[in-house]
Amino acid sequence: MLTLTFHGAAGCVTGFCALLQTDQGRFLVDCGMFQGPKTLRALNHEPFPFNPDSIDGVFLTHAHIDHSGLLPKLVKAGFKGSIISTRATRDLCEVMLADSADIQQGDVDHLNRRNQRRGIAPVEPIYGPEDVAPTLALFETVKFGEWLDPAPGLRVRYWPAGHLLGAASIELEIENAGDIVHMLFSGDLGSGEQPYLVRPDGPAGVDHLVLESTYGDRVREDMDLAHRRALLAKEVRAAKAAGGPLLMPTFAIGRAQELILELLAIMEAEPDLATDIFLDSPLAIEATEVFLRRGWNADASVNPYLPLRNAPRLHTLLRPQDSDGLERLRDWHIILAGSGMCDAGRIRRHLKRLLWRKETTVLITGFQAAGSLGRILLETPPMVRIQGDDVRVNARIRSLDVYSGHADAPALMDWLAAREPVRGQVFLAHGEPEALEGLQDRITAAGRSGDQVTIPRLDQTFSLTPTRAEALDGPAARLAPGAEARPDWHNARAGLLETLNETLQALPTDEERDALLARLTAAVTAGAGRGRP
Repeated sequence: MLTLTFHGAAGCVTGFCALLQTDQGRFLVDCGMFQGPKTLRALNHEPFPFNPDSIDGVFLTHAHIDHSGLLPKLVKAGFKGSIISTRATRDLCEVMLADSADIQQGDVDHLNRRNQRRGIAPVEPIYGPEDVAPTLALFETVKFGEWLDPAPGLRVRYWPAGHLLGAASIELEIENAGDIVHMLFSGDLGSGEQPYLVRPDGPAGVDHLVLESTYGDRVREDMDLAHRRALLAKEVRAAKAAGGPLLMPTFAIGRAQELILELLAIMEAEPDLATDIFLDSPLAIEATEVFLRRGWNADASVNPYLPLRNAPRLHTLLRPQDSDGLERLRDWHIILAGSGMCDAGRIRRHLKRLLWRKETTVLITGFQAAGSLGRILLETPPMVRIQGDDVRVNARIRSLDVYSGHADAPALMDWLAAREPVRGQVFLAHGEPEALEGLQDRITAAGRSGDQVTIPRLDQTFSLTPTRAEALDGPAARLAPGAEARPDWHNARAGLLETLNETLQALPTDEERDALLARLTAAVTAGAGRGRP
């Protein structure tokens, strides 16, 4: 029996990992890290829901951490097969996985110092820097358009996905019980309108398709270069007029490089906006070297990233002490720092020191998963909690969606139409519930029957034939349905504490504050006594 199990990015955007069990062996498509609410991120620390040393190979779509981030954990747990990717993806993983390991080690060290003061036992990182080199040693690279035979009766071909340098859609032909099952995993798809990447492509006529749905319910503004640049220039002008720095939480791989190119072009066109640009992300700095080396765009016959090589206004900050030096700056300057969802990296330190200043502008330019600090900031709360500290939000919080690397709903539909006929099932993954349902509605409205469009649940398994996909009974999912993509109790607790602090400060007397705290304590104690913590 040929089966497909969705062990990640099912009902949510992050952590994509699909398990194919075939006559030829057991293979993963991606092995990504979960991001967003703590309940979802906790899955990164749990054992895999499969035996890692039974996996024969991994087909990797691209380097973003929500697709590649648990590969070192897989290797640490016993995986010894091949990891197949494009050359650019392999080179980006070299810097990205090392950075991920450093961040995890640093975060755990910080947490353990806090836990030691509280008398809590220390925790271990998911993996450490020592696990990266053994992972990279398992990579094998493939060129776009070339068939690869990783096992008898199994063929694989990679197609450009247009989402990131080296990003691929993955086509598989699998012999199963005398039949050939023809499958396609879209990976993350670009819009096709970006000037820096090739247009997404893929084969026509497959049996089953796994389609990403990040923006499945959205129609974005015009994505052409001139329009995007005009919108960004408007935000830059407003940030300068506010009198303080422009802070841009930035995805280090792809987004950082494109935004810097756009900022440099805007400053050349409008010299009054010229200022220093600080790239405060070791990962983005090292990744830029990969873009300079591997960034040739065959559609445009040019490497569009070459202006990054000698840009006088661009300052790269590798060492932590270089980052610390930004605290002395005032007035107009621009900082790009990771992570893009504000949940890790140096961006948190900048947010802690700048969010309370009214002259600061925070410009968010990418998708923010439910429960992430970036999503919370977009809701403009009065206070946020960062690394255990409460920080007041006085800064201007702005969002610009035209720089996303993901195709919107019309672009996804166009890409799907070019893959027809899809004879069997279209599985919708890598999206939050509203996006998944929105894209499902569009596909059925275009003529596909509803029973041929499936939104899989986390850890759900399907048996596949060339024309049918049937859901199988299996172990319970690691999370309750719907828990993957909504804020969890950790977010609710932080919100309650913020509300409590605001309310206590607003009360006119200490007696009223004491009375409120007494009532709250009684309610919590009574709830716990009835078994409701």
